Amino acid sequence: MFQPDFALTDSLLKKLNSIKSADIFSLLATETTDLEKFALLLSPELDISQLKKLSTMAYQETRKRFGRAISLYIPLYYDNRCINGCTYCGFNVHNTIRRRVLSEDEILHEAKLIREKSFKSILLVAGEHPQSADTAMLTALISKLHKVGFSCVSIEIAPLSEESYRHLRDDSHLDGLYVYQETYNQKRYSEVHPSGPKSDYSYRLETPARGAQAGIPRIGVGFLLGLHNDWREEALNLAQHLLYLQKYHWQAEYSISFPRINEAEGVSDIYTPVSDRHFIQLISALRLLFPFVGMSLSTRETPEFRDKLTPLCFTNLSAGSSTAPGGYSEESTDLEQFEIADERAPAQIAEMLKQHGFDPVWKDWE
Repeated sequence: MFQPDFALTDSLLKKLNSIKSADIFSLLATETTDLEKFALLLSPELDISQLKKLSTMAYQETRKRFGRAISLYIPLYYDNRCINGCTYCGFNVHNTIRRRVLSEDEILHEAKLIREKSFKSILLVAGEHPQSADTAMLTALISKLHKVGFSCVSIEIAPLSEESYRHLRDDSHLDGLYVYQETYNQKRYSEVHPSGPKSDYSYRLETPARGAQAGIPRIGVGFLLGLHNDWREEALNLAQHLLYLQKYHWQAEYSISFPRINEAEGVSDIYTPVSDRHFIQLISALRLLFPFVGMSLSTRETPEFRDKLTPLCFTNLSAGSSTAPGGYSEESTDLEQFEIADERAPAQIAEMLKQHGFDPVWKDWE
């Protein structure tokens, strides 16, 4: 069972806050990266020239491992009901947004529209409500999505038991599971998850291991960047988590994502903005520690920043996203989980990638 070693995290935070800028140059000259070097690369003393060196190294490492291909994916939100009281999320149970649950026929209609945009990889997303995580319903739905042409179907829903994940994997060929801890800081976690099943920190933290144990081949982990006021602390705990998963549940392929928190209707929780510079420092250092791990970049970021950032470290890119149930067949903003910053169509994203010399890939595997 994984728990972050908070004493280790505190020790590494002290080291990264005490390293001198001059020592970072020699650190960048070393070839291998372990947890301590990763921590030091997060130092606030890292200057602009060192950041350029670090990001160049990250770019080279990414392209050496992944080539010029970048996979495109799209979320399909099918239920915005939720029984959690998360203070930062537009779906929270106390928010007065209009709720909508798509029927199976409506989901398949949305999926058809998504397939017409060339996507073969789809992510099913829902608020955390018991009915949206019903195993029998999901089994039938995932099977039908495969039959209508999706080679990769993943879920980002309420955490399930290992038995339920095994059932979805064996009976419907579930391809991927995405579950983000939101914040690894237990005090902050309790503050922003005051009610509902999601308030159980440990059960959520153990979800990726349950999914891997059940045989799901692709697992996505991460945190919500800016929810806690110390992004370096979050990064160190995420790194510990992923190192644990790779060691004890090595059969699964892992990816990481750290979307920056965005505004949402009816949400007023105070959060800490993370600068573009720190975002680049974070992803570059993570690439050196995890050279073979996929990284996903969401439409929370602006088009300009996504165009600049995509070649650097990322292997997966969302495109043409809607966070509202039924959002691909009708325009609706009052059902959204959060605001989208990059509203370009998938074809525009694909063209942008081609202009940068990359190959847009619409599927992960068959």
